Amino acid sequence: MAETQVLKDGREFHFTAHDFDRVRKMIYAHAGISLSDSKQELVYSRLSRRLRATGIKTFAEYLALLESNNASEWEAFTNSLTTNLTSFFREPHHFPVLAEHLRLIQGKHPISLWCSAASTGEEPYTMAMTVLDTLGRDAGRVNILATDLDTKVLETAKEGVYPEERVSKLDPELVKRFFLRGTGAQAGFVRVRQELREMITFRQANLLNNDWKIRPPLDAIFCRNVMIYFDKKTQLDILKKFVPLLRSNGLLFAGHSESFHHADEYFKLRGKTVYELSPKYKLQRKSEENR
Repeated sequence: MAETQVLKDGREFHFTAHDFDRVRKMIYAHAGISLSDSKQELVYSRLSRRLRATGIKTFAEYLALLESNNASEWEAFTNSLTTNLTSFFREPHHFPVLAEHLRLIQGKHPISLWCSAASTGEEPYTMAMTVLDTLGRDAGRVNILATDLDTKVLETAKEGVYPEERVSKLDPELVKRFFLRGTGAQAGFVRVRQELREMITFRQANLLNNDWKIRPPLDAIFCRNVMIYFDKKTQLDILKKFVPLLRSNGLLFAGHSESFHHADEYFKLRGKTVYELSPKYKLQRKSEENR
C-alpha cells in the first residue's frame, strides 16, 4: 500500500484502540501525562506526522521503535504529545502577588524563582519583567530557572523571538521597554531584550524525575496549567517534591483550573490559585533555615 493511500475510515494510517492504549501507557510512564479517551483523534493526528517524518508505514512499527528505546524518537514523541498554550501575562492576577512577595524579601537574600512549565518562554519572561519593574537595580540578585519537558519549545524560549501579534495586546510602553522590533528580514517579529534573557536559565526537566537538580531554597515556584495533564497521584507526588525546595515563606502559583485540595497536608490556599506551605511544613522549613 502506498504511503498516501487513504484507508476506508479516511485515515492514512491504520490506528487501533490497542495502538492508542499503548501510546497512553507510554506517555504516562515517561511524562505522567494522562490521556482521556477523547484524545484518540488528537494522538492520531500528532503522531501521524512522526510516521511521515520517519518513513514508517504503521503505528505498530512506530511504537516498536519507541519500545527499542530510540532516544531521539522518544524526544520527538514526547514533544508531539505535549501541549504548549501560553502567552505573556497569562492569568495576570498572579504577577501583582509575585511583585508584593519580591518587595517583602528584597535585600534579605539572593532570590530564586522557578518556572516549571516554561513552554515557549512567555511565562518566565513575564516573571522577569515583573522582577525588573518591582526591584529595579536589585533585579540583578534574582535568578529565574525555566524548565520544560519539551526540548523544541525551549529552543524558542531561549531565542526570545516572537511574532509581533504575540505582544499586540500588551501596553505599548511595556513593549517599548522590554522588546526590540525586528527590521529587514526580521520585520514582523520582536525579540526580548538582553537584560531579561540574562536573568533566565533555560533547561529541560521532567517533573516525573526524582532529581530535578534544582538547588534550594526557592522563593516561588510557578507550576501553572501543567498539573491538569496528571492524575491526582502524580500531582501529589510532584507537590511533595516541591516542599523541600521552597523557603518557609515561599509561594506556589497554580493554573486557573487547578486545585490542590488533595495536598492540604503540604500546601494551603493563600489566595486565588496561590498556595503557601501548610503550617506543619512552614515550621519545619523555618527550623531548617535557622540551623
